[in-house]
Amino acid sequence: MDGKVAVVTGASRGIGAATAEALAECGCDLVVAARSAGGLEEVASKIEAATGRRVETVAADLSDLGSFELLVGRTGEVFGRLDVLVNNVGGSFPRPFLDTSARFMERAFRWNVVTAFEATRLAVPLLLDSGGGSVVNVSSSVGHLADRGYVGYGTAKAALDHMTELLAADLAPRIRVNAVAPGSIETDALAAVLDEDMRRTMTKMTPLRRLGRVEDVAAAVVYLASPAGSYLTGKVLQVDGGLRIPNLPLGLPDL
Repeated sequence: MDGKVAVVTGASRGIGAATAEALAECGCDLVVAARSAGGLEEVASKIEAATGRRVETVAADLSDLGSFELLVGRTGEVFGRLDVLVNNVGGSFPRPFLDTSARFMERAFRWNVVTAFEATRLAVPLLLDSGGGSVVNVSSSVGHLADRGYVGYGTAKAALDHMTELLAADLAPRIRVNAVAPGSIETDALAAVLDEDMRRTMTKMTPLRRLGRVEDVAAAVVYLASPAGSYLTGKVLQVDGGLRIPNLPLGLPDL
């Protein structure tokens, strides 16, 4: 992927940071975006020192859809091209059904679906000018598995999965659109709720008997974004250790 340019959102830590690093190792220059300017600078410095690739940072609140105009515009100004867009920003906390409001559902949909749509919509002209390219959305195993407490997050990620298929149809043949659906990945967000008892339970419920690493997801993104995945579009690659049921039960009681 030497000479290619990639944009990664939500790249100040976790899956986004690992994905940016993996793309740089494959030869990409980068634009990384997130709210945390300090986190982005730390990621950029690490990547530049390790790979010699150029990394541009855009510190912005990506819940504001106007920030994507800045992000895509900066990419065009600095690099003059775009080849890979990784829509990683997103997420939502689980909560009991009766505590889930319509406003919460709307926020979950906006943060996980509308942000990816807007980033892609704005990036398409630049991707086409560069000869085509690849979009990779970061979804979740909860988009196709079911358990109590995940109606907001799971519904939004299921919508993101189907939007991936629809965008693939809209943008073929010049732009490929795929997604990765991680299972339980050891990130700061998971660490905030993870104790040893929970870790044992989650590990036991995972067929591969371990939690995922951010590098596992980053490798899948690179595969989908690179020439190695050139015959894939509209696919959701499940990077979840073989899960068939959620491995983070919340223990919510019957109503």
